[in-house]
Amino acid sequence: MKNEETNQELRQKMERLIIEHRDLDEVIYRLAHDPEVDQLQIIRLKKRKLHLKDMITRLRSKLIPDIEA
Repeated sequence: MKNEETNQELRQKMERLIIEHRDLDEVIYRLAHDPEVDQLQIIRLKKRKLHLKDMITRLRSKLIPDIEA
């Protein structure tokens, strides 16, 4: 029971991160096409997006059961 609750919490967190990652992707795309935007801001957003991707990958690996070889 506890493990199922934990997995559900991990899935919910992962979904929130996926949404944030997708939103950042859209923002970066729009800003990249605006010549007046500070490139440092775009770089920071890309770093944040990469960090989110890493977090999503870690959560996915926690949710996948270990397979015995």
